[in-house]
This record gives sequence, structure tokens and C-alpha cells, in this order.
Amino acid sequence: MVKPTRVTNAIRALRFAHEEMTQAELARRIGVTRQTVIAIEQGRYSPSLELAFQIAHVFGVPLEDVFQYPGEESS
Repeated sequence: MVKPTRVTNAIRALRFAHEEMTQAELARRIGVTRQTVIAIEQGRYSPSLELAFQIAHVFGVPLEDVFQYPGEESS
């Protein structure tokens, strides 16, 4: 059984804010399957650091705008 990650993300909101980008389009742009994007969005899978940066780059935002970890203090 896969343990869910504590990392949360704003990928779904970012996709919709970027011309309603589909999961398939995001997957194509970062070089993974749509199933991987679904798993990341649903918190069932934490991406590698490199993949996390690629996702942030696609949306043109800092990594912290895409992924959050519980207990982080905003500065």
C-alpha cells in the first residue's frame, strides 16, 4: 500500500489559471504520463525535485507556489 504524501500542491488550480491546461498537456510538457500528473495532483505521489521544478517552470511560478509542506511558516 502506498503511503500518501504530506506535500500538498496547487497544480489543478494552476492548470485552470493557465487556459485550462489539461493533465495530458502538462504531462506532455514535463515528459511524464497523464497518470503521473493525476497521482501528483491527488497527493498519492511526490515528484522528484527535478520534476517539481519542471512543473513550476511550465507555470512560470516559484516552486513554493506549486508545492507546500505542512508546518511551513510563510515569511
